[in-house]
Amino acid sequence: MRNAHAITGALLLGGATAALALQPAPPQTAQNDPGQIAAAVPRAGAPNSFADLVAKLQPAVVNISTTQKITQQQPANPFAGTPFGDLFGQQFGGGGGAPVTREAQSLGSGFLISADGYVVTNNHVIAPGARGASVESITVTLQDRKEYKAKLIGRDPASDLALLKIEAANLPFVRLGDSTRARVGDWVVAIGQPFGLGGTVTAGIVSAVHRQTGQAGPFDTFIQTDAAINQGNSGGPMFNMQGDVIGINSQIFSQSGGNIGIGFAIPASEARPIIDKLRAGQKIQRGYLGVGIRPVDGDIAAALGIQKNQGEIIGTIEPTGPAAKSGLRVGDVVTRVGGKDVTPDTTLSSLVANTTPGSNVRLDVLRDGKPQAVNVTVGTRPAEDQLAAAQGSDDGFGGDDDDSGSSQQQAQPSSSAIGISVQPLTPAIARQVGVDSTVQGVVVNQVDPSSDAGQKLKRGDVIQSVNSVPVRTAADVARAVAAAKSSGRPQVLLLVNRGRGNAGFIPVKIK
Repeated sequence: MRNAHAITGALLLGGATAALALQPAPPQTAQNDPGQIAAAVPRAGAPNSFADLVAKLQPAVVNISTTQKITQQQPANPFAGTPFGDLFGQQFGGGGGAPVTREAQSLGSGFLISADGYVVTNNHVIAPGARGASVESITVTLQDRKEYKAKLIGRDPASDLALLKIEAANLPFVRLGDSTRARVGDWVVAIGQPFGLGGTVTAGIVSAVHRQTGQAGPFDTFIQTDAAINQGNSGGPMFNMQGDVIGINSQIFSQSGGNIGIGFAIPASEARPIIDKLRAGQKIQRGYLGVGIRPVDGDIAAALGIQKNQGEIIGTIEPTGPAAKSGLRVGDVVTRVGGKDVTPDTTLSSLVANTTPGSNVRLDVLRDGKPQAVNVTVGTRPAEDQLAAAQGSDDGFGGDDDDSGSSQQQAQPSSSAIGISVQPLTPAIARQVGVDSTVQGVVVNQVDPSSDAGQKLKRGDVIQSVNSVPVRTAADVARAVAAAKSSGRPQVLLLVNRGRGNAGFIPVKIK
């Protein structure tokens, strides 16, 4: 850099030399100009074949099968004690409604990561396949058809990873590679056991990296590929052309259950630290804030007057969680965690999950449009089933709702600038709409079906704030909307509560 500055100084000091420095730049060429593309295209015929690569890698890929027992409660025979009892008894499990135990099997794939028999696979490959089921045994079958009973070393349902161990020596194995270097368009090879057919090889390219499937949570980031992946490929490896495992095949997107060219693999760089901890017998612990969040999409960004896809907005906060203790507020937009940007590819959930519980981390937030720093002592993330139970199966913000009846659809157009009319939330109304007695706000009593609000809100919704300004009356709502409109914002962001602990942000266009 010192030499560069010295040369630049010499160029600017000399008149003739300066004239050379000011010559126009060469014209820009198209990205797909033959001269531009020639250096980027692989040599002719490459790859001629995957055969040599597969011959080296396939011995390390294994079949995994489980034997399970499923106990199901049978319905009681409604004809018991009648002349038809014996006739229909078999259909209803003998008429007593007693539990019946059946055997079941599951098939999947995996791969050896050590010569002494450690095997990586998906958790769902070796987990019970139904309620009331228990896994009796796990069998690993090598390419040479040798079978071994496997021991479960550890599992991590959150990332859908599991580690097994078979008792053998001098086994072929592969290592987890660096998936962060994978690029869209790279060749990949998937090896597995689809439909129990035995070793099957498919090839394709990396279709996308950092792909989110809509499941949310800290591990909703996958490598997408068009290499054929079907049922039974789960847990198998995805290789690049250097023979590195860059992904663990995990999911498919399909309406029929078969391959349609959209498969997903857990990135190896995210799997490695989890596998290492399982192998060392360590407990998997992840960071936790205790907040409900939503990405800052175009609508929310327009309502708040900030850039989209930069940060995530806090919609709910657990009263006794780490976020509440730190002073974070509903409506805060978290933009950085420990100096790392929160983006659609690097989500708040993933950054916090990868923070050691008990550590103190700085969060950069936008509060009322102004940057602030909040220090948080990160908690320990509860088990996924506990989180699911706490959150409930319905967030109250998607799909149809029985409460959006004809009275809403027939409501007369409101004079409100966003197409709604509201009234103060009283204790009696709060009980009626099912919100907690501590909630304050206004309740929607009419919506204009032709407005944007008419597509998103319904009678009985409780609006707690407009663009982070608390509202208690219709006049409060009108003032907040007018302020946003005068600022040139096309939308406002409503904090809406629909009872049962379901609250979240909804952007609504100004009429």
